[in-house]
Order: sequence, then structure tokens, then C-alpha cells
Amino acid sequence: MRVVLQRSGPASVRVDGEVTGSIEKGYVLLVGITHTDTEADMEYVAKKIAGLRLWEDEEGKMNRAIEEVGGAILSVSQFTLYGDVRKGRRPSFIEAARPEQAEPLWQYFNGQLEAEGLKVETGVFGAMMDVELINDGPVTIIVESK
Repeated sequence: MRVVLQRSGPASVRVDGEVTGSIEKGYVLLVGITHTDTEADMEYVAKKIAGLRLWEDEEGKMNRAIEEVGGAILSVSQFTLYGDVRKGRRPSFIEAARPEQAEPLWQYFNGQLEAEGLKVETGVFGAMMDVELINDGPVTIIVESK
């Protein structure tokens, strides 16, 4: 599992011009799942993300977790995170999980984030999505399960 986490101000996802998920502040998660991932990977990454201290305290140090600042999650499935461009000019996506495996794991991951006490909004699995966000900081972290 590979997640690109961006600390964000207002963010939203649109599918066919319609908003499917939005947050005022929190993390935008671009979520990639590979064919060897399991529910244990989803649990590990959800717990890791919930506990990360990426928000500033009164002294300007990254010392607060998302829950402490009233943040939420905008989770977007993104198989292209497993695109391999080492050979040729067109990416290979053979490391990305097939949709029938990836979608239930992505849904499970979102449920695990909710189980950690976080509000979760989402895009639509497999859809063409327009993602808008105001990158706060910018703070961008890659979280991987393996």
C-alpha cells in the first residue's frame, strides 16, 4: 500500500461536475493498493496516518495530530501510484491491484480511518475525478505499508 498524504485546507473531489466528497481542512490521501496488500496493511497505514503529528502547535512545531485540530480525511483511490516508468515511455501498472481486489481494500481502509475517530469523505473508486485542494505548508508525506 502506498499513500501520498497532503496536508490541506479546503479540498474536494468532483465526478462529472458533482462533488462526491469535501473537507474544510485535514489530509487529502491519494491511495494506491498493490496485489500483495491485505487488510493488515490497511489497518497499519490507517493507524499510522491517524497518529501522525503534522500540525503546528503554539510554538510552530509539528506536534499535533489531525484529530486535535478538527481535521478530516479526503480519500481518493489512485492506482497510478503503482505506475512503473523505468522502462519505455508509457507507465506499466502491473503492480497495481485489480479493481475487484483494490476496491474492497480501499473501502476497508476508509473504515479503519473512521474507526480511528476520523471523519472520512471520498472520491468514487475507478471514476475520472477532479481533485481540488489548497496544499497547506506544503506538507506532503508518503506512507507505505511495506
